[in-house]
Amino acid sequence: MSSTTARKKERGTTANTSVRPALLLAWYDRHRRRLPWRAAPGEASDPYRVWLSEIMLQQTTVKAVGPYFEKFVARWPDVTALGRASLDDVLRMWAGLGYYSRARNLHACAVAVTREHGGLFPDTEEGLRALPGIGPYTAAAIAAIAFDRRTMPVDGNIERMVSRLFAVEEELPQAKPLIQQLAATLLADSRAGDSAQALMDLGASICTPKKPACSLCPLSEDCIARAQGTQETFPRKAPKKSGTLRRGAAFVVTRGDELLVRSRPEKGLLGGMTEVPGSDWLAGQDDAAAKLQAPELKGLTRWQRKVGVVTHVFTHFPLELIVYTAKAEVRTRAPEGMRWVPIATLAGEALPNLMRKVIAHGLDL
Repeated sequence: MSSTTARKKERGTTANTSVRPALLLAWYDRHRRRLPWRAAPGEASDPYRVWLSEIMLQQTTVKAVGPYFEKFVARWPDVTALGRASLDDVLRMWAGLGYYSRARNLHACAVAVTREHGGLFPDTEEGLRALPGIGPYTAAAIAAIAFDRRTMPVDGNIERMVSRLFAVEEELPQAKPLIQQLAATLLADSRAGDSAQALMDLGASICTPKKPACSLCPLSEDCIARAQGTQETFPRKAPKKSGTLRRGAAFVVTRGDELLVRSRPEKGLLGGMTEVPGSDWLAGQDDAAAKLQAPELKGLTRWQRKVGVVTHVFTHFPLELIVYTAKAEVRTRAPEGMRWVPIATLAGEALPNLMRKVIAHGLDL
């Protein structure tokens, strides 16, 4: 019998299908993580906190999200309060967390829940998926955790753990439907939210990408990858395609203790965020072409090029920016679509991490 056939047979025997969910919940009851958005044992989950945390956690770590989550719930304690906030305020609070389309979708969703649902989140996956910014995974996570719907959300931690437990040979992303199907077998008859969070915690703390602590795992005796000694080879992934390097220029202009900035278009990359003026970001762009896109101001000192470049990696491409600096006279007016802001108040601007790096480089901060 081939190894692949043996694995399929193992998946189909369901010898431990009824035992695994109970083992997971028993482990979770002893080792669950304390997270600011997670309800205490025996308490009902707050859909607002569950939704907010799930949006923030997309492509971001728990450690990075914690302080932002606390700031948001302190400022906007419920979805109605967030729905009444301005998008600019939300973007400012989000600045530094990255993937800014999430912040725009977060605000749009809060507005929709407030205006169309009376401040109450729908309690079904179908209803949740109709809201802005909520896809299949997030809908399943909120439905399970907040409303105890019997569904299994599959995040990266669960994907990794399930692919090892069942030795899923198919590569991601093609393997996602199979992993989803197998993950559903780990749902308990009740406590769906706890089943999902148990798998999330297990993947985050035990079934880690490197050097998983298999001896501490409640499912270790049933794990095919562990039996083979191949844990770290799962999940199987197709080689990543790296995007083409793009290049551009950023222009750091000061007027005394003020900095020249503008807001990016609402739609598109870093939509609505604050930036210093800059050139287009293009593959193969030379420095001279980028410099020609500098803002025009009267009485500007000569542009000084800073030594080095600012690098940043977006999801689909890496970026290199050269930085030019110049000083404007005291009463110089900002060009159309731009504005002067005090350097001392930059922390309150909706600056993405890329612009924070550019400004720090340009001002020698």
